[in-house]
Formats: sequence, C-alpha cells, structure tokens
Amino acid sequence: MINVIIADNHPIVRLGIKQVLENDDAIKVLGDVGNTNALFEMLSEATPDVLILEMDIPDINGIATLRKMKDEYPDVQVLIYSGQSEDVYALSTIRAGARGYLSKSADVSYLSVAVEKVSEGGMFITNELAQRLAFDEGTQKPRRFFRKLSTREVEVLKMLANGKRNKEVALGLNLNEKTVSTYKARLMKKLNVDNMVDLLQQAKALELY
Repeated sequence: MINVIIADNHPIVRLGIKQVLENDDAIKVLGDVGNTNALFEMLSEATPDVLILEMDIPDINGIATLRKMKDEYPDVQVLIYSGQSEDVYALSTIRAGARGYLSKSADVSYLSVAVEKVSEGGMFITNELAQRLAFDEGTQKPRRFFRKLSTREVEVLKMLANGKRNKEVALGLNLNEKTVSTYKARLMKKLNVDNMVDLLQQAKALELY
C-alpha cells in the first residue's frame, strides 16, 4: 500500500486528487492540508510514502518546502502537482529534491501512475514534457532559457516578476540584499538582458507571472 498526503491550497483540488487516487486499490490517502504549517504538523504524526505538493502552497513556497522535506523527511518522495508551467519548474523542482512533476492541465489518469512511480524511487515527468526538454520547439524558443537558471535563480526571478523589491526577496528567501543583487546580475547575464524591464519580459515569456 502506498500512503499519500496531499498538500494544496485549494480544497476542491484536494478533494479531486483524493477521489482519483482512492480509485486505485494500491494507494491510501492519509490526509490533506492547505498550507505548509499544517503539512509539517501532519508529518510529525504520520509519514507518507509520497507527498503530492502544489508549488504555490502558502506559508513556505514549494521549492523551500522541498528543501525542508529533503532535510527532515528524506524518505518521503515528493511529487509536484501544480498549475505552474512545467516547462519552467519541472527541472528546478527536481533539482531541489522532487521525484516528479505533473501539471494540473495533464490528464488525471497520470496521477496514480506518477504516485506509483515516485513511490518506487523512480522519476516521473510526462512523455510530452520529456520531448519538449529534448527538443527546442520553434514556437517555444523563449523557454530554452529556463535550462540555464539554477533553482534559486528561478525563485528570485519569480519573486521579482511578482513585484517584490530586493528587500522583500531577501526576507522571503532568507538571503541578504547584496546576494539578491548578485542573483539579479546573474539573471540578466543568463537571459541576455541589461535592464529590469527586459528581465521581466523574459519572466513573462517563461510564464512566471
């Protein structure tokens, strides 16, 4: 039996995931939560085999949650199930410790398959995403840039794209402002821009906001 916890800030999404997974006799949902504070409270009482995690869950962002999971619950396999662009975030979250990434726009039949695969220690991404990672499609040219970015750079860029100032980014990611400025400079270099307006345009192309 594969024990699962669902962490997503939308109750209707949690209910839908639960109903889909409960159709699989090999999977048992231990519980569901709407924020990361509640998640770590639940984890102190029940340890699942797989955590299904939304990237934009409140309290602690998804990538920070992944790092915390890796440190405190290394045996729990994490599957990101998110509305955020998989082209941008799949590799970043996998680098941060996720075992798979599934877009909420994907067919729901993938859910049980993904849970089973990551529970066995495998890695899960859809075949469609794998093909896009292997080949640069002409219509998706801007998305090539995400491969150049580290997980932390993606976090910084997303916060900047959401209108956060350097000080707010520093507080949100537990960095100092000088480090944030360094990340901004790296982002501009990697994305081949020389000002914030163009940097935010690249963020828009990557669907970060």
